[in-house]
Amino acid sequence: MEGLIFDIRRFTVHDGPGIRSTVFLKGCPLSCSWCHNPESQSGLPETSTRSLALDGRIFNEEEVSGDWMNSEDVIREVLKDGVFYDESGGGVTVSGGEPTFQHEFLVELLSGMKARGIHLALDTCGHTEWGKLAETMNYVDLYLYDLKLMDDGLHMKYTGVSNKQILENMQKLAASGKKIIVRMPVIPGINDTDHNFTALRSFLGGLKPAITEINLLPFHAAAENKYKRFGKDNFMKNVKSTPAEDLQSRKKELESDGYQVRIGG
Repeated sequence: MEGLIFDIRRFTVHDGPGIRSTVFLKGCPLSCSWCHNPESQSGLPETSTRSLALDGRIFNEEEVSGDWMNSEDVIREVLKDGVFYDESGGGVTVSGGEPTFQHEFLVELLSGMKARGIHLALDTCGHTEWGKLAETMNYVDLYLYDLKLMDDGLHMKYTGVSNKQILENMQKLAASGKKIIVRMPVIPGINDTDHNFTALRSFLGGLKPAITEINLLPFHAAAENKYKRFGKDNFMKNVKSTPAEDLQSRKKELESDGYQVRIGG
């Protein structure tokens, strides 16, 4: 079976334990205003234009984001780094986009990698049918579960979808006993408010002990060039990157609730 892949990054250390390879699947049901991978949203290949300077002249080069690969080709690629997984306690993380957007391919890929004894993490926004997420539990060792906003109206405004299914799926996943790391991108003026963090702490308090770690991901403006290349509107174009030290007070709040908290992935 073939899936649409827009990147495979090797030697990543922020997408789960140890040294990992991260496979990025294309397609996402959300359209977050701060998305740092805008090329991940469409479920189809997309063409972008990159400008290159050579001897004072500017050349435009077209690039296609999204390659069709079968599951065995992906597995062969990530197995090249198998020795690093073994020595570091790492493995493979499947991310996106939203991996369950390509559900059938995802399950085949996870199954093939698990048969090779690879530790598997799944980075998900949780906006999918519960049955699809539940099927991945046969293979996934760790879930990196993204939470954006606790207020449903604001979630709809800034991501394009309700958060009800996302929160319900997290509750079900936590009840299953699977290990979950919560990841929240902290966006200035949108979800960095007292109201949002109070609601987050209340919600997560009902899911202990399944959730022991929270990653606070500072907003960064590094995707500005991507929006230009792909001709997409950048809602956050005038917002500066958030220094990690600005999240220290939020980190302490969550640590007081008994969680291990990291700033960054």
